[in-house]
Amino acid sequence: MERYLCNRKVPHSIRTLQQPLKGEVMGGFTGDQSLVPSIDSGQARLKELGYKQELKRDLSVFSNFAISFSIISVLTGITTTYNTGLRFGGTVTLVYGWFVAGFFTMFVGLSMAEICSSYPTSGGLYYWSAMLAGPRWAPLASWLTGWFNIVGQWAVTASVDFSLAQLIQVIVLLSTGGKNGGGYEGSDYVVIAIHGGILFIHALLNSLPISVLSFIGQLAALWNLLGVLVLMILIPLVSTERATTKFVFTNFNTDNGLGITSYAYIFVLGLLMSQYTITGYDASAHMTEETIDADKNGPRGIISAIGISILFGWGYILGVTYAVTDIPYLLSETNNSGGYAIAEIFYLAFKSRFGSGTGGIVCLGIVAVAVFFCGMSSVTSNSRMAYAFSRDGAMPLSPLWHKVNSREVPINAVWLSVSISFCMALTSLGSIVAFQAMVSIATIGLYIAYAIPILLRVTLSRNTFVAGPFSLGRYGVVVGWVAVLWVATISVLFSLPVAYPISAETLNYTPVAVAGVLAIILSYWFLSARHWFTGPVSNILG
Repeated sequence: MERYLCNRKVPHSIRTLQQPLKGEVMGGFTGDQSLVPSIDSGQARLKELGYKQELKRDLSVFSNFAISFSIISVLTGITTTYNTGLRFGGTVTLVYGWFVAGFFTMFVGLSMAEICSSYPTSGGLYYWSAMLAGPRWAPLASWLTGWFNIVGQWAVTASVDFSLAQLIQVIVLLSTGGKNGGGYEGSDYVVIAIHGGILFIHALLNSLPISVLSFIGQLAALWNLLGVLVLMILIPLVSTERATTKFVFTNFNTDNGLGITSYAYIFVLGLLMSQYTITGYDASAHMTEETIDADKNGPRGIISAIGISILFGWGYILGVTYAVTDIPYLLSETNNSGGYAIAEIFYLAFKSRFGSGTGGIVCLGIVAVAVFFCGMSSVTSNSRMAYAFSRDGAMPLSPLWHKVNSREVPINAVWLSVSISFCMALTSLGSIVAFQAMVSIATIGLYIAYAIPILLRVTLSRNTFVAGPFSLGRYGVVVGWVAVLWVATISVLFSLPVAYPISAETLNYTPVAVAGVLAIILSYWFLSARHWFTGPVSNILG
């Protein structure tokens, strides 16, 4: 028999969700677990929240961190969007914008970590919204958060794996002589075929037991860490022409060719590179039902993934930027890499030193592996979100997506995630503008999903929220408001026009895409879901 957690049909066996577990102590990662010595604290909390343990709980705190860190993947985000930073503000936007975005993102992460500690379930954000909204608004809050979260995650996977397909195409181009040397340049159909192949491999890997994924996730984290260290040292060391420190820290590029001259406007548009990169850390929350002591280690995974990404990302930006001397040339589609800035930087660094760009192509291979790991971890997170959302009956054909195989893997949710991500990427064949609008949901859509439970935490649940082992104490409300205001700010900034005069080709379709998703979600709610969706549902019988 189903029992609803968001209305009055809460069974007496489930403790009131605003009460802490026995032995919990507020104010940091503390707590006397002597009262529950025979069960993992995360599993005990999961049972208190009304769910039975179905997935294998085998991830350590490092494994939990590794998945979020691999999805953030500074090698992926910075490499694939470096052109944006160069075009809008140049080195100043790259160097300082990274810290601006990182600073405020940490507020978002801290607020999410505090809520995660109290509610460590695979549902993550949408479950939090249900618990924090109260009985009256729980179903709608859960519905909105869940759909923005899962659609945003699918868009992230589509974007990451499409970026990898493009990078592979650039590697092949440079390996066969470059654009100016008769190199092979794949068509849009070739790129989409590569994208489909990558997704297929990711689905196969995510069909393996969580213990295998844990090992791959740790390998991915180490690859990202070592890759950044190698590239941030090697590229400026090999380059025969290096930028001066004054250029790196003070040059502001206004020559964007897009009709935008305002310094402030240019700077905020350049922030997209940083904000797009530092996202996806909700994966630590979605993996909590497979994480040991998740009420402590889930929050640790979120915070450490953001913090370490900020530090290593800045190092990578500095290392690459010291090899930048001619911004217009790097952005030009007539260079050997077809305008792929970092690929051209790597290629020229080795060619100028050794007479061959092979070393630069190898460096691009290091990045490509990191992007591959990023996409794989993204599918892992997607599938757990789909599993949890369907467990609560929110998705069409929910019983199918909630199914767990003999390896304790939500196998159908895995293949659903890659299939939808592939369909999203198909829009690139018709219009690259449509595809860019689709993947814009990866940043704005996800951050809206991040902000909803935080907003509920500092408003409706301000006086009733009870923290878990990780608590921000009296600073929780202040940190939460800063996080909400930052999300509101970037949602507006990234919806602004990116070129003037505005035309069908230059219009920023991000607000159109986000509004379209919102319209579909709300229409589905008012026409159907409000009659049957009640929010998170207990699956413990008896």
